[in-house]
Amino acid sequence: MTANSSNTNGDGERRLALQVVTLPRDTNHYGTIFGGVILSLIDQAGFVEARRHGAHRWVTASIETVCFTAPVHLGDMVTLYAQTERTGTTSVTIKVEVEAERYVGAKIVSVTSAHLTMVAVDAQGSPIPFDSPATMTDEA
Repeated sequence: MTANSSNTNGDGERRLALQVVTLPRDTNHYGTIFGGVILSLIDQAGFVEARRHGAHRWVTASIETVCFTAPVHLGDMVTLYAQTERTGTTSVTIKVEVEAERYVGAKIVSVTSAHLTMVAVDAQGSPIPFDSPATMTDEA
């Protein structure tokens, strides 16, 4: 699937997309959160931001390099912020920033960031213009 993107800038506004508390099921044997859990949260935050552009099925076409700069510990509050950086015809490029608020001391640390390309698709999985009428309804 090819994402169609242009040089059109997004609104640039960083918004809260998700906030979760880490649980024991999310941890590895070191007591830190699995990287895959954070990747899943990034994907969900990307969807939350893409959904603001239209009530469609949104799929992740790509996630650029994700480098973890700090661990997330059991009990930390993980906050994900998202902002649209670019829009195309069928896709949006979204930046997601991940922060952790430490359980002890409430210090906030930057964990990672990523750029996602999210594509609006129809029921058959074919890309559609995201500014078209909603394809998802209460009945879907």
